[in-house]
Amino acid sequence: MEAAMASGTALVYDEEMTTHKLLWSDPVCDIEVPERLSSSYEQLKCYNLVERCVHVPAREGSEEEILLVHSSEHLEVAKSTQTMNEEELKRVSGNYDAFFFHPNTYHCARLAVGATLQLVDAVMTGKVCNGMALVRPPGHHSQKNAANGFCLFNNVAIAGEYAKRKYGLQRILIVDWDVHHGQGTQYIFEEDPSVLYFSWHRYEHQEFWPSLKESDYDAVGLGRGEGFNINLPWNKVGMGNSDYLAAFFHVLLPMAFEFDPELVLVSSGYDSGIGDPEGQMNATPEVFAHLTHFLMQLANGKLCVVLEGGYHLKSLSESVCMTVKTLLGDPVPQITGEMAPCLSAIESIQNVRAAHKPYWKWLAYEDTSVLQNLSTKSHPPKKANPNPFTDPESKITNNDESVKVERFLELHMKNILFPVPPIKTATTADSKGSAHLLPVPVHLVKEMDKTEIKALVSGFYADLVKEDKILHSLGNMLAVLDKILKKEVCNGIAESPRAAVSVAVALRHSVQFGFQRVLCIFVGDMQIIPNIEDGKILMIHICENEQSGKTSSKHCISLNWKEDAEGNDFFSALLGFILPVAYSYQPNLTVIAIGPNRSLGISGISLLFALLQGLAESRIFAVMEDTEMNLMRSVAKALVGASTPDFGVYVPPTQEKVTKIKILRDQFQQEWKMLQCSVKDGISRN
Repeated sequence: MEAAMASGTALVYDEEMTTHKLLWSDPVCDIEVPERLSSSYEQLKCYNLVERCVHVPAREGSEEEILLVHSSEHLEVAKSTQTMNEEELKRVSGNYDAFFFHPNTYHCARLAVGATLQLVDAVMTGKVCNGMALVRPPGHHSQKNAANGFCLFNNVAIAGEYAKRKYGLQRILIVDWDVHHGQGTQYIFEEDPSVLYFSWHRYEHQEFWPSLKESDYDAVGLGRGEGFNINLPWNKVGMGNSDYLAAFFHVLLPMAFEFDPELVLVSSGYDSGIGDPEGQMNATPEVFAHLTHFLMQLANGKLCVVLEGGYHLKSLSESVCMTVKTLLGDPVPQITGEMAPCLSAIESIQNVRAAHKPYWKWLAYEDTSVLQNLSTKSHPPKKANPNPFTDPESKITNNDESVKVERFLELHMKNILFPVPPIKTATTADSKGSAHLLPVPVHLVKEMDKTEIKALVSGFYADLVKEDKILHSLGNMLAVLDKILKKEVCNGIAESPRAAVSVAVALRHSVQFGFQRVLCIFVGDMQIIPNIEDGKILMIHICENEQSGKTSSKHCISLNWKEDAEGNDFFSALLGFILPVAYSYQPNLTVIAIGPNRSLGISGISLLFALLQGLAESRIFAVMEDTEMNLMRSVAKALVGASTPDFGVYVPPTQEKVTKIKILRDQFQQEWKMLQCSVKDGISRN
C-alpha cells in the first residue's frame, strides 16, 4: 500500500498582522494598508472557504530563523524600532527605499515569517496537502541587510532555507507572480542551484521600479546557481490571462518538470491582476486558479502560497479566493479573454528561452535566439498611460477607475463562478466490478436501458446498435456522460470494448445536448473517425504511426508519438503543443479516450488527465478500452484529485521529437495562437 496521502488545505492568518500601518503621509507607501489582509479574509469567509480549510495558527518566527537569510545588523535595526516614537520611526524608515516602520512592525514581520514556516511545516509533515498564508508585511523585496519595497523580512526566502535545513530538501521551486521583481529573493539564492527562482515582472526596459539591470531576462544566476534564476520581464503594461498562461506553457512549466522540485513556494502577489494601481495589468482573478492548478501538479502537490503584493482590494480578495478554492480541489472556472499572447509577451518569452538554452535539457534542441529589436523599444513608454484602468495624473480619476474595476469584477465573478457539482467522479458498476478496486471514492451510476440507447444512437450510428456487447457498453458510457452534461458530476470514467465507437457516440451526443466546443484527445488506434465536420469538435489523435489517408487540419490534428522507454518524455508534447492548442480552443467539455495499442505509458496518460483539468470547468470524460488496473487507478486518481498521480521519471525530448513539435507548432500557430513562443517565424504582429 502507498503511504496515506495528505489531504486538506491550510489557511494561516492572524489579525494581529493588520496592526502594522503607516503613521504619516507618504504617497509611495500609502497603498500597503491593513485592509489588504482583512478584506481578503472577509471575502474567503463570504465564499465559505475559511470553514473548509484547516486552520493553522501563526507564530512568531525566531531570531535564529530570521538569521537564516538576514544579517544580525538588519535584525537589530528592526528590533530597535519597537520603542521608537513617530519621528524616530520616520527617520529610520527614510534609510530604506519604500518602507515604513510602526512600533508593531517588528512583531508583525516576525508573525509573517512564523506563519509562512507554520505553513511549510504543515505541508512537509503531511498534516495538509497544500495551503496559503495571508501575511503582511510582505517579503520578496527584502534583502540580507535591508528592508525594501514594503518588505522587512523575506518570508519566502526564509521558508526555502528553513525547508532545506529542517527537511533536507535538495530542490525547491519559488514562483513569484507578483508584478514587481523579487530582487531580494534573487540576491539570496542566485548562487544556489538547489533553489529555482522564477519571477515575471513589469519592467518596461528598466523604467519600472526597482529599475534594475539584473531584473532582465539575461540574469540567469551566478556561479553554481547559473541557470536557476529565471526572469521574465514584461516590457509593457496591460498583460492579460493569455500572456501569463503562455509564460507557464513555454517557460515555467517545462523548467519546473525538468527541475522536479520537492516543494513549491509561491510569492503570491496579486498586483499582477486587473485594476491594480501598481501593476496596471489586465489579468482577471480566475487566471490565478489556473496558475495554482498547474503548480499543484508538481512536488507531489506540496504547495505553499504566501501573500506578497496586491493593492486593489476587490481584485486582490477575489484573486486570493480563486487561489484557495483551487487549492481545495474545486473545479477551475473557464478562463476568459482572447487566447492569444501579445507580441511583447512573445518577445520576452523567446528571449528568456534563448538565455536559458545552455542550462536546460528541454531547450537543448529548440532553435531559439535572442531578439535585439523589441517592438516596445522603438517607442519608449509615453507618460500618458496606455492602461484603461489607471491614470496616475490624479488620485480622483484613480478612484473612479478603481470603482469601475470593482463593478466590473462584481459582474465578472458572478459570470464565471458556477455551483460545484455535488459529485466529483462517476463510473458505472460494470460486470468486472473494477470500480470497487479503485483506490478512491468514485460514485456509481446506473446504466441506461437498451431502448433509450437505441433511440439515441439510431439517428447517427444505426449499424452499431446491432451488437449487444457494444450496446451494453454504450449504455454504461451514456449514463456517466449524461451526468457530466447535466453538471450533476464533475467528471467520469467509462470502460468500453471499442473506445472509438463509444467516443463517436459520446461526441455526437454531447453536441446534440448543446455543447458547442468539445475537445477530444484519443490515445491509440482509432478504427472509426468521428464526424467533426461542423467545427464543434476538436480532435487530437496521439498514436505511434501515421494513419493512412489522414491529414491534419485545424479541427483534426495527428500527433505521432511513442513514449520513451526510459521514462516520461511526454511533457514537451503536452506543454509545448497540446495544452496551448486546448487553451486556444477553450472547450466546454473534454473527452479523453484510451484505445488499443496506446503509445503512451501510464505516467504520460496521468499527466494528460492532470493538466487538462484546468479546461471546461474541469469537465473531463474518460473512455477506457485499455482497463489495465494500474492505468485505471492512475486515471481515477487524477480525476478525483485527492492526490497527484505519479508522472514517472522525467526524460527530455529527443531532437527528432522537438522537431516534430516545432513542425506542428508552425503549422497551427495562426489558428491556435497560444502556440506562439517566438517571433522570427513570421508570426503576425497581433
